[in-house]
Amino acid sequence: MLFGRLRKEIKAVFERDPAARSVLEVLLCYPGLHAILLHRVAHFFYRHQLFLIARLVSQFARAVTQIEIHPGARLGEGLFIDHGAGVVIGETTEIGNNVTIYQGVTLGGTGKEKGKRHPTIGDNVVISAGAKILGSFTVGENSKVGAGSVVLKPVPPDSTVVGVPGKVIIRQGEKVGRPGDISIIDLRHDLMPDPVNEAMYCMQSNIDVLEKRVLQLEKKLREGSAGNEQGMPRCLDSSEPNSK
Repeated sequence: MLFGRLRKEIKAVFERDPAARSVLEVLLCYPGLHAILLHRVAHFFYRHQLFLIARLVSQFARAVTQIEIHPGARLGEGLFIDHGAGVVIGETTEIGNNVTIYQGVTLGGTGKEKGKRHPTIGDNVVISAGAKILGSFTVGENSKVGAGSVVLKPVPPDSTVVGVPGKVIIRQGEKVGRPGDISIIDLRHDLMPDPVNEAMYCMQSNIDVLEKRVLQLEKKLREGSAGNEQGMPRCLDSSEPNSK
């Protein structure tokens, strides 16, 4: 079972990182893989209530990899932590299968509450660099979290989250495929929509329309003034006496 999991972790690296060239290179040079393997050891001690030993292993892993995973966190199969520096995964975090996490990601809590206080990540989720997911809620399967986003609310399945705070943009009409099929993982997090840019574009478009209307009104007023100067009849003001 241990070697079977190791094969899945190595397979995940090759499927999601084009820079991987050999199994030996992955085993020796990928801190994300080292952090996951050391976490499996720490989690074993944690489940057997050997908390001090579990924390010592996790702290050693942090010093070696710059990735901090609490021994109590539950990690699914096929997890890929790319680069990984600055990644923090809290104690009650639950991560599904075939999840991809980039550097600087935090899966944390929002206070000193007890019990489940960290997020649950569904299968096939991609969490881009610098994203923060804070709180005890679920990020649905097949979703993507944009770089630098701060997610504070649940995310439905098959969704994209961007911004601070994170806004959900539903991927309507797009069939993602079967959960658990690693081939459907969409790593193009550089193509995230930008709601702020879209709002600015809409505002600029409205300003352009308004400017055209103002110019048209000014043109009509100028034409009207020119007509009056040429002796065209002018409407009498109600305060003026009627001329006979």
